[in-house]
Amino acid sequence: MKATKTKENALRRTRGVALLAALLLGAAGCGSPEAFKVSEACGTEFDPELIGRLLPEGDDLKSDDAFSEPKQFRCEFAVDGREQVGLRGDIVEPFVKPLEVKESVMLRLGNPAPAEIGDGATIADHGGMALKACTYNGEKMQYVLSIDSVEDPKDTAERRRVLEEFLRSQLPVAMEAGGCRP
Repeated sequence: MKATKTKENALRRTRGVALLAALLLGAAGCGSPEAFKVSEACGTEFDPELIGRLLPEGDDLKSDDAFSEPKQFRCEFAVDGREQVGLRGDIVEPFVKPLEVKESVMLRLGNPAPAEIGDGATIADHGGMALKACTYNGEKMQYVLSIDSVEDPKDTAERRRVLEEFLRSQLPVAMEAGGCRP
């Protein structure tokens, strides 16, 4: 009876060690680098949780606004030396219909659908655009914020949800930074 108990204890220990090893290996395989947290880039503020979720994993993040001009904000994000996400803000005349003008761009970004952001928005699989009426230097204008070349999160439904959340939170911030008041 003593030999049977010793065998049972040894078998339990072996199972316990095997289970612990499997859990540790599984946890190590599931771990991934933390998303970039960007609170400011290209002269504007961002919600660090949202913009970081739209960028791929990597070691080095750079932003470039070399192509920005008055009334035309441009910010390109590069991860590990490769351009990834483009963000643009434009102040346009009130008669311009950006959602119609950029319809082919949104089609190229995949399955565009309207969204309730500002005065109109479109969310696609790999980008989006939102606009809001504003006053710029005393004149009635519109601010158009667009983002493209977005590949992350990998799940398309989740990516679209994060894009919509990003445009909703970033539109007023970008407008303010561009000098376009609601």
